[in-house]
Amino acid sequence: MGTSRENGSLYTKIENKIATVEFGHPASNSFVAELLDRLTNELNKLSENNTISVIVLKSEGDRAFCGGASFKELMSIRNLEEGKVFFSGFANVINAMRNCKKLIIGRVQGKTVGGGVGLAAACDYVFASENASVRLSELSIGIAPLVIAPAVERKIGRAALAEMSLSPTEWKNAYWAKEKGLFTKVFDSIKELDNELELFTQKLSSYNPEALQEWKKVLWEGTDHWNQLLTERASITGTLVLSEFTKNALSKFNK
Repeated sequence: MGTSRENGSLYTKIENKIATVEFGHPASNSFVAELLDRLTNELNKLSENNTISVIVLKSEGDRAFCGGASFKELMSIRNLEEGKVFFSGFANVINAMRNCKKLIIGRVQGKTVGGGVGLAAACDYVFASENASVRLSELSIGIAPLVIAPAVERKIGRAALAEMSLSPTEWKNAYWAKEKGLFTKVFDSIKELDNELELFTQKLSSYNPEALQEWKKVLWEGTDHWNQLLTERASITGTLVLSEFTKNALSKFNK
């Protein structure tokens, strides 16, 4: 059962050197600004926690993994500053994941849209169920996946990013996502996913934490400019969300 909290929920459980971070929101585990900030702060805190070696990132329930940005919050944006602040939330989460000293393992149990795809892409390793279809819907509402694009492109390449983003109403199935490199492994059921995830993280957490930390640095080489890049992209997106096209597109979802 998912959370009913309008600002979402975030819980962390630490056990056997593994921190499990679970986020939730009643609207298909979408993100409001407050939840983005809380997730960023939690990842930054866990990065400095020497009692853990691995982080599992998951969402509530057994349906959608993440609905991306909250449409309700997008509709409430009134000026450029508010828009920049909101989309900087996604930039901050991705940079927190990138800079985190611990390896982050994603558990993607269901459909994932927009910013949720960016979240999955910023994980170091992703377990998914066959129900975990993905879609970059941004162009259909008048914006573009500017903030998350670097993370997604790093995993699947520019050609696949173009294929996804230019077909914003088309779902790509989990096996497509695995073939392109967004997902590492895909399972027939959530039960099988969770069993394999537990075995994998237990084994990973038994390795030398210093070696894991140094190896993560290598995996993310060439991304040091993302702090500035993603902030700039957030500002552009904040402008786009104020367009008449976007306001009209979002209003249709509110009827």
